[in-house]
Amino acid sequence: MQYDQQGDGGPTTKGGRRPKRLRLLLIGGGLAFVMAVGGGAAAYKYGLFSDIGEPVSFGKVQKTSTAAAVTGAPPGVRMPTGPKAQFTRTSRLPDGTQIGKTTLTGAKSGFTGDVWVWVPKEYDEPRYAKSAFPVLISLPGGRGYPTNYWGTGPGLGLQKAVSDGAKAGTSLPFILIMPVHNADTKHHFDASDIPGQPKMGTWMVEDIPDFTKANFRTFTSRDGWAFMGSSAGGFGAFKHVLKYPDRFKAAIASGVDIVPDSPLWNGNTQAMDQDNPEKLAEKLINAGGPDVYINFQIGTAETGREKAEKFMQDYGKGPVHTTLQVIQDGEHNGKSYVRGMREGALEWISKVMSAPTPDPAVR
Repeated sequence: MQYDQQGDGGPTTKGGRRPKRLRLLLIGGGLAFVMAVGGGAAAYKYGLFSDIGEPVSFGKVQKTSTAAAVTGAPPGVRMPTGPKAQFTRTSRLPDGTQIGKTTLTGAKSGFTGDVWVWVPKEYDEPRYAKSAFPVLISLPGGRGYPTNYWGTGPGLGLQKAVSDGAKAGTSLPFILIMPVHNADTKHHFDASDIPGQPKMGTWMVEDIPDFTKANFRTFTSRDGWAFMGSSAGGFGAFKHVLKYPDRFKAAIASGVDIVPDSPLWNGNTQAMDQDNPEKLAEKLINAGGPDVYINFQIGTAETGREKAEKFMQDYGKGPVHTTLQVIQDGEHNGKSYVRGMREGALEWISKVMSAPTPDPAVR
């Protein structure tokens, strides 16, 4: 899924840029028009205040130095540890929140890829200045490289679903971390460290959390860490939770694969078993915990429901808690899965995760 910004098709100079006087007239006339039909919201809709590509920062309420912030952190709260990433703005939503992008070279995986980030408006409210926020690492399906369709624009509605849910009290105000999911456009890597291939499993479970901890106020316990994903990203989401239950607590897995199927394994079943959700669930059940929570989302207009239900029947017991969100007329795409999140999955995951705590002394 690609999100392209379209021009308005007006006259341009030979080099493709409108003459200065004409541009000023267009902008001035456009401003008068949009203010007449709805002010700021209309201006946002028509893109006249676009600042895409400009530097953007998050966490403006955090005024203290990194060292002081870490020392003075409340119990259970990890203040940003640094080093601070440099973000460029890729989208600005009508509520003033922004999506920023940075390029990360994973210290542990050695992989370099882009990461998109969105933080809810509550994150910059003074009453939450010393509070941690829960993190939802959001993985795309398909190629998942060089972009992540959850973060390249607000068109799928994921950010607004979280914002609306937080306002209604049905969702926590999650930080959304949206990394690329594969190492190239030719292969899918099962979100795993396939022998001889880029370490995409380490990228997801080591480098991305380390990056998040460096830049944002997060919880020190797994109760503040979760995944969501669609299709191949859904496989990675619930596989990571089953494999690392001491680090992550829950996952929303939509239109999901159940077992690893990348051809890059080359029949290496011993290595595959280490990233097979069925094997991982069985191991977790035998160990007696810790408890993990998995919400499968399946649309009625797609296939795969029987596979999810079989996994739930075989492995949804003991510490492995599973539930199914059925999306009426839902198809195998992001918009359907966001609708399912609005209809129940966001509320479900919010009940098992830690919430930010406002400072009662700050209004």
